[in-house]
Amino acid sequence: MIRIFYATQFIKKPMLRGAILMLVAATLLAAMHSVVRYLSSEMHPFEIVFFRNLFGFLALCPLLVRQGPRALNITRPKLHGLRGLTGIIAMFCWFYGLSLVSLTEATALSFTNVIFGSIIATIFLKEHLSVRRLRTIVFGIVGVLIIVRPGWVEFNFGIILIIIAAVCWGASVVIVKELSRTDSVASIVAWFGIQLSILSFPLAYLVWSWPSIHDYFWLIIMGILGTLGHLALTKGLKKMDAVVAFPLEFTRLLWAGFFGYFLFSDTPDIWTWIGAGIILLSTMSFLYRESKAPLKTKP
Repeated sequence: MIRIFYATQFIKKPMLRGAILMLVAATLLAAMHSVVRYLSSEMHPFEIVFFRNLFGFLALCPLLVRQGPRALNITRPKLHGLRGLTGIIAMFCWFYGLSLVSLTEATALSFTNVIFGSIIATIFLKEHLSVRRLRTIVFGIVGVLIIVRPGWVEFNFGIILIIIAAVCWGASVVIVKELSRTDSVASIVAWFGIQLSILSFPLAYLVWSWPSIHDYFWLIIMGILGTLGHLALTKGLKKMDAVVAFPLEFTRLLWAGFFGYFLFSDTPDIWTWIGAGIILLSTMSFLYRESKAPLKTKP
């Protein structure tokens, strides 16, 4: 899989390289979520979170060694700490939610992080809440309501966890946007892994039971898939505009449906796909219009 990252360097068009990396990222992350879903029948989600971060960080170590001590340099430790807090809440809720909700449904709901991120950026970064952003938020909420259908289908606590995870991921994205102005990608990813490995251990310890050799194999695979997926995602976003990149990341929903159906016999109903379509189309429309909006210059 590492060869794919190097192979893209020989593709002359940056946009095409970015597209390939985004498709690879979507596949890897969907595969990782499938492993999480599988392990949730064998292990407690709290343990899975810990091992995801531990083995994910170990998979990142060769890159950190290659870049040297500068890879860990940071300028705003408090903001890194806040990102670690939102990240650990998101991951606990997401992994626990995956044990209760189908892969397709969870993945569709997870894309609302763009909506929540817009709200958080408006409140804390004082970004302007334009009509197009407000429209995206409204349509996104409609999509969520169609998927959840409160009062029409049996209540599933896992859906609440997935939505909380989406809120926290949205906050995390806003924080990363702010951190990227001063800190390197390597330092942001590295400290995120270090913090989450430490923060996830106490809860994992409370429910601790030693994994089997078979489980260790899948835990290692999960960590590697997660790290490679996020590296591919980061590199892909550097090569292309978000308006093009984000729709490609939506292929994760297709992979989630594929893995969910063939591995876990998940059969999402038509309303889940309709709600997912509304969320995806509203977000894609928002990104397209944002890319066409004129840049504001300071007087």
